[in-house]
Amino acid sequence: MAILIPVRRIGRREFDFARQVAVMAIVNRTPDSFHDQGRTFELARAVEAALAAVAAGADWVDVGGFAFRGDQDGIGVGEEIDRVVPVIAEIRGVTDAVISVDTYRSEVAQAALAAGADVINDTNGLREPGMARVAAESGATVIVTHSLGGPGQAVAKPSYGDVVAEVAAFLRERVRFALDAGIHAERIIIDPGHDLNKNTFHSLELTRRLDEITAIGYPTLVALSNKDFIGETLGRPQQERTEGTIAANVIAVLRGARILRVHDVPAAVAAVRMTEAILGWRAPIAPRHNL
Repeated sequence: MAILIPVRRIGRREFDFARQVAVMAIVNRTPDSFHDQGRTFELARAVEAALAAVAAGADWVDVGGFAFRGDQDGIGVGEEIDRVVPVIAEIRGVTDAVISVDTYRSEVAQAALAAGADVINDTNGLREPGMARVAAESGATVIVTHSLGGPGQAVAKPSYGDVVAEVAAFLRERVRFALDAGIHAERIIIDPGHDLNKNTFHSLELTRRLDEITAIGYPTLVALSNKDFIGETLGRPQQERTEGTIAANVIAVLRGARILRVHDVPAAVAAVRMTEAILGWRAPIAPRHNL
């Protein structure tokens, strides 16, 4: 797998995705997120969680104000801005970690970038009018994600002939769209969208054949943390999926993923650093050569 422009400056940090994996911490200012269940909905709790994640080794903080799930009430643009902008503004002042905003709305993205965000994490694949323009004009990095319906849209019994081939084709088409819109290649990241309008078998297949996604050539983000495909595979409830998440993340790294979006930052950081060392990308921290 060869990554197009592997060395990238994102915000205030530089990454060499040829030999480095970034850990992205999830901070949801939503009352109905599938895992956090509103624990970081209050502003002070969200800021506290973001800073704790950075202290635990996260390279990146992803702030969202609207969950992807289809079984929820919609919120207006103004309310979404009110949820994400104060968090971004507060953490921007005290950390050089990368900050992304998880949104599909161009107005929210623009407000978040003005508050200090570096990246637009768009689970709608740049399909909302104006989003590509905001990304191009701002010079922000953009994460292009596959989904059938997009955030807040229920898709009953999603069906694919070949889920990996169809997701790859979608991402290639959306990358071409981004490039044509003026977004530079070094500002594009892709995400196959595990569990986003996909069932457990689809997400397992995407993980097993992730190298077909990473072969597109752009740094690949995977958001596997505590998702239903892990719970259904192991027969584990929501809060008992840590080991499955670690295993899935390591497999994804071996298949070429370079950004992991996670809830449990300490466990993810330890797994990533160990994997990097085994692959020869980083030296042990405290080797004892005289034993």
